[in-house]
Amino acid sequence: MTEQQRLSDIQWKKWGPYVSNREWGLVREDYSANGDAWNYTNHDIAEAKAYRWGEEGICGICDDWQKLVFSIGFWNKKDKMIKERFFGLSNGQGNHGEDVKEYFYYLDSTPTHSYMKMLYKYPQNAFPYEDLLNINAGRSKNEDEYELIDTGIFERNEYFDIFIEYAKEGANDILIQLTVTNKSENEVPLIILPTLWFRNTWSWGYDDYKPLLSSKEFSKIKIEHKDLEVRNIYSKQSRKTLFCDNETNNERIYRSANKSRYCKDGINDFIINQNLSAINPENKGTKASFYIEDDFKAGETKTFEFRLSDKELSEPFQDFEAIFNSRKKESDDFYNDIQKGIRSDDEKLIQRQAFAGLLWNKMYYHYNVEKWLKGDPAEMPPPKSRGRIRNYDWKHLNNEHIISMPDKWEYPWYATWDLAFHAISFSLIDPDFAKYQLKLFLFEWYMHPNGQLPAYEWDFGDVNPPVHAWAVFKVFKIDEYLKDKPDLEFLESAFQKLLMNFTWWVNKKDNNGNNIFEGGFLGLDNIGVFDRNSTLPNGEQLEQADGTSWMAMFALNMMRIALELALYNRVYEEMAMKFFEHFLSIAHSLDNMGDENFGLWDEEDEFFYDAISSSDGNHMYLKLRTIVGLIPMFAVEVIDDEVIEKLPNFKKRMHWVLENKPELAALVSHWEVKGQDSKHLLSLLRGHRLKRLLNRMLDPNEFLSDYGVRALSKVYEKNPYTINLNGVDYSVKYTPAESDSGLFGGNSNWRGPIWFPINFLIIESLQSFFFYYSPDFMVEYPTGSGNYSNLEEIADALSKRLAKIFLKDENGDRPVNSQYPRFQTDPDFKDYILFYEYFHGDTGRGVGASHQTGWTGLISKILQPKFPKKEIAESQTELPEETK
Repeated sequence: MTEQQRLSDIQWKKWGPYVSNREWGLVREDYSANGDAWNYTNHDIAEAKAYRWGEEGICGICDDWQKLVFSIGFWNKKDKMIKERFFGLSNGQGNHGEDVKEYFYYLDSTPTHSYMKMLYKYPQNAFPYEDLLNINAGRSKNEDEYELIDTGIFERNEYFDIFIEYAKEGANDILIQLTVTNKSENEVPLIILPTLWFRNTWSWGYDDYKPLLSSKEFSKIKIEHKDLEVRNIYSKQSRKTLFCDNETNNERIYRSANKSRYCKDGINDFIINQNLSAINPENKGTKASFYIEDDFKAGETKTFEFRLSDKELSEPFQDFEAIFNSRKKESDDFYNDIQKGIRSDDEKLIQRQAFAGLLWNKMYYHYNVEKWLKGDPAEMPPPKSRGRIRNYDWKHLNNEHIISMPDKWEYPWYATWDLAFHAISFSLIDPDFAKYQLKLFLFEWYMHPNGQLPAYEWDFGDVNPPVHAWAVFKVFKIDEYLKDKPDLEFLESAFQKLLMNFTWWVNKKDNNGNNIFEGGFLGLDNIGVFDRNSTLPNGEQLEQADGTSWMAMFALNMMRIALELALYNRVYEEMAMKFFEHFLSIAHSLDNMGDENFGLWDEEDEFFYDAISSSDGNHMYLKLRTIVGLIPMFAVEVIDDEVIEKLPNFKKRMHWVLENKPELAALVSHWEVKGQDSKHLLSLLRGHRLKRLLNRMLDPNEFLSDYGVRALSKVYEKNPYTINLNGVDYSVKYTPAESDSGLFGGNSNWRGPIWFPINFLIIESLQSFFFYYSPDFMVEYPTGSGNYSNLEEIADALSKRLAKIFLKDENGDRPVNSQYPRFQTDPDFKDYILFYEYFHGDTGRGVGASHQTGWTGLISKILQPKFPKKEIAESQTELPEETK
């Protein structure tokens, strides 16, 4: 059975890499009185605390309900604890926020996880926990982060390369292989602890069923769980088995009595402290490890084999190599087909690792807000303060699904606008999963009854850019192209729920009823002069160019979906008309807020700015040139005249509006003027304004970097923007890498770096404008060069700049790795790619979360050869015969 065939069988996704890399420090595990999530659970107590909502581990896998988890622990005989989880700093400990301090790389995965591979670099000397904590604590926001490589622990190559691979023989029969190489010149020991445990579902007062792990031999552990088909795990090299229970060590953490004699940290206590009473001598429990101890000569490589199976196998490793070879070949065949049009081996390597990162960052996510707020029957009643703690108005939210995470260590919780971009990349390899992810957030146990989509668990009520409709239609068209069949059920069901979300925006984020939308921070953290979620002291209102532009884009996306559906059901013509008129109203307001003849386009600077409106009717621009001023480009839609001709009611109403409301029609690119090949354009930008924005965006002294479009103009590097508001001085400086601001925790920076989601939308928008304007519409690129290019050429050039971040240059170096020479030259590092959260605006080096393949995974789409424009950029769908 090939991977493409497996994709139609949901059982093949029953097991996957659905285990978090960090469960401590999360909101859903926080039961404090004051909501101090980072300190209620932390790395130091994680080995001894049974979690309520999920599990963590190194390269872990679990079933899709996370009843059973498999992960691997290691001990180099020098660390103070078994390495069972990746170490990192909390938000308060890092000088730039939370930060994982380990090196691991996702190298391969098929969409069904029939084959997976990753690499972990485990030091042979004592892990420098205190060194990393203390030095980072002493550094300011203006200094670099102190990373694991800075400690010198990798000098003299004193570390292990540990490759972890999984191959499925069946949906519930999983082969596991560890390939361990001693990279040093010394003989060194290593203890390997392949570990299996049940998520604790029995301690909270709802269900007292307790499954069981047990063993009568060193090479096999029996699994008994009423809901699972797997029955055994086998080890080829095990010397013994160790058992305890997945129960909190209350004596250690809380100085109170334990419920179990053998607690969660029992295996750790047995190995580190030789505490024989910490493990169960009867060889049973709810957590168990195989014990493997071995010595490695200098440069030696050894392989270790395990099998988790639903079968009773007398010779579990007889066919091991053959199965692994088959799954590896099938993975290669799958990606060879995906990458047919990619000529460069380096591009193929980058794309495949990007896909691997996306697939490895799937996670079982479980969070029932009402139960979390009330506390569990078997636990102490929570203090009254928890009744009004964060997310108290999201009591309907009950999530328990496999969800694509931004980064399973730094952001092991979903973010709705991140996920929209994840879906684009997923659609290239598993369009059904992409559609499933987008639909999830429109279900009633995600979406608020008022129509709002949940933002992220730290504050579900925060506001992300409304890009869900854009992603829905984009994924729909890619899926249609790949399958040669439109999934109208998906598109229609998503559209119905998105109507509720659009209405929420109109009712909640247009405070003055003037179609100027506020939104707040809108996912851009510190992009503004001040916290854009804050309330201004004298009743002023922040009018946001990006909030308004996102809503114009949302209206056009909804119109486009309605037009597509109207080709099959004429009822949707009316909905298309509604969103056509709504877009025109938003466009009018962007230029004319009410009757006050004041818009967010500044004629003097020829740029879009946020503005502050005071209660006395006065307005003031915040003349800070950021990507906020470029976001109006995203509100663009091109429709083929053939589609309009097929929808006579829409055509008739459209012409009536344009003829009878000239004040609206005049504000947008001329709909009635057909472009190349009889196409119609709807956009917030006429040709002149588009050219003026591009003049700044393509200026190397402002937004254009060698590696993409910066989030803030570089002019503020030498001349920071300053303003006094209500007696307070504010200043914004171009900072191309880590943030020097404490806004939103300071772990993310929109004041200069390159961010993939915004760059991707810029490229998409330029392609849409080109689709209408034809090659004759030329713009100077770069600004000041005297060279002119059409918009498609510019879009392609920007794509190449983004790809340049990862690709080897003429010296064999990758800009993403430019902070550390070793990562550029060492053959054991240089071809393993980390997909960072964002990138230095001048050098392209990676910054922020190091495994955020989520939206940075868009590089996989950028590297993919374009689909024919006819299939993706426009709808050429024929009317069904019965409706012609």
